[in-house]
Amino acid sequence: MIYHYDNTPIFYEISGNGPAVVLLHGFLESTSMWGSIIEEFKDKRTIISIDLPGHGQSGVISDTHSMELMATVVLGILQEHDFESVAVIGHSMGGYVALAMAEKHPNLVSKLILLNSTPAADSPERKVNRDRALKVIKTNREAFISMAITNLFTEHSQNEFAEEIAQLKREALSFPSEGVTAVIRGMRDRKDRSLVLKNYTGEKYMICATEDPIVPFQASEVLAKFTKTPVKKVSGGHMSLTENYQETIKILHLIG
Repeated sequence: MIYHYDNTPIFYEISGNGPAVVLLHGFLESTSMWGSIIEEFKDKRTIISIDLPGHGQSGVISDTHSMELMATVVLGILQEHDFESVAVIGHSMGGYVALAMAEKHPNLVSKLILLNSTPAADSPERKVNRDRALKVIKTNREAFISMAITNLFTEHSQNEFAEEIAQLKREALSFPSEGVTAVIRGMRDRKDRSLVLKNYTGEKYMICATEDPIVPFQASEVLAKFTKTPVKKVSGGHMSLTENYQETIKILHLIG
């Protein structure tokens, strides 16, 4: 299905029956990451999965895709179909977007699940790395995408999931460079939403991986304590749905 925002096509899918759940993918990902989750839950949930702007089959809206802009796009799709209450599962960057949604429309978001994500803003060092990435993409886009995706996985799982990593790279290479850079700017400039998560009164969880190279587990524990958010711990790296599917899906069944 296609929703048009500012004359830009945004791809999304709706399947299943029951209470609504929105699935928001991470950087260099798309709705394809949720295939097994959709099959797992569609008999008891209405699943809305969305290609965020510049990713998957969705177009590029601006030179910067802020978390607020992407949240507005998601909210537009929900309004188009008259959803009044949704649970939101956001992986990595998708969690940043989910928090922006919860800040703007807390009564719409009935449950918030951050999967390998954080409410924190980028550190100064991370911002420098984002700027470096913007420069690398101009000269060696393929190398940047390859490295970025490989680094999502723990070192010992890179061989085990070599086929899945290769597929992620092939898909990400099909995304327009303008969309990739727009999201990098948006992530770099996003604000800290730790207080948003702390003050959010709906049901909330953080699913955190013990060896996550992108969102360190110890930092997540500190933020979870500050924001009063229950932590669900899984082993593995940043791609819990790939590296540790069974453990992750068991948690989602318990809390979803």
